[in-house]
Amino acid sequence: MSKTEEPLDVIAVGAHPDDVEIACGGTLAALAEQGYRVGIIDLTDGEPTPHSPGPEVRIAEAVEAAKVLGVHVRKILPFNNRRLMDGFDERVALALEFRKYKPKIVIGFGSKTPMASPDHYQAMQITDAAVFYSRLTKWEDVFQGTEPHVIDRQLYFRLNFEPVPASGIENSITMDITDTLEQKLEAIRCYKTQFPPSKSYIFDRVRGLAIAAGAAANCYAGETFISTRSLRTKDLIQSVLG
Repeated sequence: MSKTEEPLDVIAVGAHPDDVEIACGGTLAALAEQGYRVGIIDLTDGEPTPHSPGPEVRIAEAVEAAKVLGVHVRKILPFNNRRLMDGFDERVALALEFRKYKPKIVIGFGSKTPMASPDHYQAMQITDAAVFYSRLTKWEDVFQGTEPHVIDRQLYFRLNFEPVPASGIENSITMDITDTLEQKLEAIRCYKTQFPPSKSYIFDRVRGLAIAAGAAANCYAGETFISTRSLRTKDLIQSVLG
């Protein structure tokens, strides 16, 4: 890979293949349809898991899902599922991808997922650090001579298996995915090893929570994100009315 690739507008970061599809697949599909260049970076290949024969199958599923969503770039970094930790090497590896692809927006985990994989929270910390590392100067030896890149905005997602806490969260924004909800679900279905027939209820849950998020924002289906900073606009009417 060259030091600089064709830029992406948005990069979504997951701990494992299928995290991003579940959390914001509809948003990425909508952005791709609108002409934006979008990418997914998975920090691990997600293996081993109970129903998958091995990494090659999971990777093939990820490639298929990316095609369904219309994603321009999908990369899987060489870190280990179940042993993912927020460390210097992990931070640098992800920041290097940001410096190569120069995204305007980075989307990633925004909270712990109690009783689910601890990799998710580690991925959040790695992503937070990499957004910061991406812009640092005077570190050419660490970043292979790539130029610093300032990421304009960072958004947090939640895995859409559980409802948003009743207390609510400030600085949230909902993307209308009415037109791409089915595309999102189709992408998740690509992971046959992760969602066998015994877990078919997951698709109803993802659909239901998307509809609930949409109802809160006065559309059919949505995906909600949290901004690390207060959102700004130069067009109040467009921003408020969508």
